[in-house]
Amino acid sequence: MSKPSRKKPSQEQPEKLGGKAYEKALKSLHVELVKLQEWVVAKGLKLCIVFEGRDGAGKGGTIKAITERVSPRVFRVVALPAPTEREKTQMYLQRYLGHLPAAGEVVIFDRSWYNRAGVERVMGFCSGEQADKFLAGVPGFERVMVDSGIILIKYWLEVSAEEQTRRLQDRINDGRKLWKLSPMDLKSYTRWDDYTKARDDMFQASDTAWAPWFVAHSNDKRRARLNIISHLLSRIPYQDITRDQLVKLPKRGKIGKYKAVAYPFKVVEERF
Repeated sequence: MSKPSRKKPSQEQPEKLGGKAYEKALKSLHVELVKLQEWVVAKGLKLCIVFEGRDGAGKGGTIKAITERVSPRVFRVVALPAPTEREKTQMYLQRYLGHLPAAGEVVIFDRSWYNRAGVERVMGFCSGEQADKFLAGVPGFERVMVDSGIILIKYWLEVSAEEQTRRLQDRINDGRKLWKLSPMDLKSYTRWDDYTKARDDMFQASDTAWAPWFVAHSNDKRRARLNIISHLLSRIPYQDITRDQLVKLPKRGKIGKYKAVAYPFKVVEERF
């Protein structure tokens, strides 16, 4: 008699979320984000959200999903370019300080000061000593942020090597996405294990009680976006004060008293 197999049954991955289900869920979450926005403004909250992760993990799409239905005056996205020659001579964290939120603001960092622990370390833009000093000091920096009243939430988006390859290849083949693929992305692509180690070192040093890391698996980008927005909403106690702000349109004034001038406007040609 053959021995029973000890192999554990494989856990099937759920099917990727369809477009209709995604849009329905996202619409509901957008309504809640508007409620959160009004609460942040009314209560003078200071919210800082950090997005980090592997290239192609979906940070930009997630940020867009968060911000597409809220006010850019409240939700501000910060995506800093490479440091200038002057900024390279500053204290490392200095150029991020001016972007931190004031009362009534939500600031989203599309990559952040953790560049030093990731791309700068792996690609040789800083020394190992500089990266180690950053990791030793960043918990204190974030403690100062939190003690000043900033609500700090940090997300890491994780994607599989196979899915990353598919997405980066898609950027190459799609003219609309070429801008997303930088020479640095191509160099980074060859250093998967180096980034994995850098990520693990970063987690170990900076996953603190006052500023923990939250990991979202993003092979299914739609699910990841919904999960992150839902989690974000759960981290901030807020109340619905939008009902107190219901507005009714007043009666429109009489139209036709003023005769418009027959000005020779330059009209946009209708090609579609």
